[in-house]
Amino acid sequence: MRIDSLPAPELDAIDLEGFARALRALEAEAVASLGAEDLAHMLRLERWGRWCTTAGYATAWVMPNPLSMALLSTGSVARWAIVAHHTMHKGMDRVPGTPTRLTSAGFAQGSRRFVDWFDWFVPEAWHYEHNVLHHGYTNEVADPDLVELNVAPIREARVPRVLKQLAVAAYALTWKVTYYAPSTLQILQRKRRRRTTREGTLKDDARGPERFVAAFDPRTGDGRELWWRSILPYAVGRFVAIPALFAPLGPLAVASVWANSLGAELLTNLHTFAIIAPNHAGEDLHRFTGSPRDRREWFLRQVIGTVNFSTGGDVRDFLHGFLNYQIEHHLFPDLPPRQYQRIQPRVRAICEHFGVPYRQESVFARVKKLVAVAVGDAHMRVRGATSPSASPPSASRPPPSPSRPPPSPSASRPPPSASGSPPSSRSSSAP
Repeated sequence: MRIDSLPAPELDAIDLEGFARALRALEAEAVASLGAEDLAHMLRLERWGRWCTTAGYATAWVMPNPLSMALLSTGSVARWAIVAHHTMHKGMDRVPGTPTRLTSAGFAQGSRRFVDWFDWFVPEAWHYEHNVLHHGYTNEVADPDLVELNVAPIREARVPRVLKQLAVAAYALTWKVTYYAPSTLQILQRKRRRRTTREGTLKDDARGPERFVAAFDPRTGDGRELWWRSILPYAVGRFVAIPALFAPLGPLAVASVWANSLGAELLTNLHTFAIIAPNHAGEDLHRFTGSPRDRREWFLRQVIGTVNFSTGGDVRDFLHGFLNYQIEHHLFPDLPPRQYQRIQPRVRAICEHFGVPYRQESVFARVKKLVAVAVGDAHMRVRGATSPSASPPSASRPPPSPSRPPPSPSASRPPPSASGSPPSSRSSSAP
């Protein structure tokens, strides 16, 4: 029987305590090994992204062309998926010698946003939506990135399948500005209101009573914030100011840079949609009806609700934005990219040893499964909390390759959130 076809009772029989112990031992080993190679690796990936952007603009003025679009797009993807993502998760904070600009305390802070991560997103909004809520409540209703719930209007629409597929395609080409950036800011605004009114809980921030389109309404304070802090800065900078810099080369050069910038934006949306949206969606992945009972079950959820893409080699991983190590990243969110390459085979071995389904497929196969969920042709598996009788203590099956004694798994330790490290609470108290 394939591991990924195991019924729920067999998942309940998994030795969660032994599984958690093995993972914690591996995490401790990875943290102990952090060093100069991790910094050099991140700096190399950052340079690759910068080179792509530079080469894209160096050729963009000649004429509209797919090479310039692809280079500009790849630079943008690397800036978000690799540099911003791992840095804002505190992935570089413990690496010796890391410059302040690549730490969570310095990256994209204040005006450095326009240098470090110039995009549609308000950095603190993305940080709260992704690091706190998505990582803290993965595939629960409180996860704002729960795909099956977010695409419910498309799934439930009584229209031909081809129209649903076209809707998904349009979404994929524009999702950063039409969904992700406004959604993250809307979530941050809910958090602010909750702190002011002292009503509701952290989980309520993911979804609210207001309509999503209200986020764009310039007649409201929330809408104006979106336009002034998100849409206008990036739109003017990317599609007006930068093309205008090429004016000395003539109007055709300006028009070519504008066209290549627009094409690059569409490609960036499509590329990031393909490497982000399928990470937690598919008929073989689980969504959850409640919170995990303890840290041990939380580890299990990160694996059975997540999928990896093909891994191995800096070029392949760079093109995937290092999001092809999604299982390892969700287990240990505050590690740098190089560590995910190192520990991935061992995480897989630990999962196989304890009978935990570990899924890994090509990004193309996962996009197909995502679309099946989005149009209503497939449904994700639904799972509640593990029964209290689960997780018998491991007496005879040592986990694979624990190189040092692991810390005792804490039954009460909460799951990671904002920066990749566990939050102080997963209770109803406000953060």
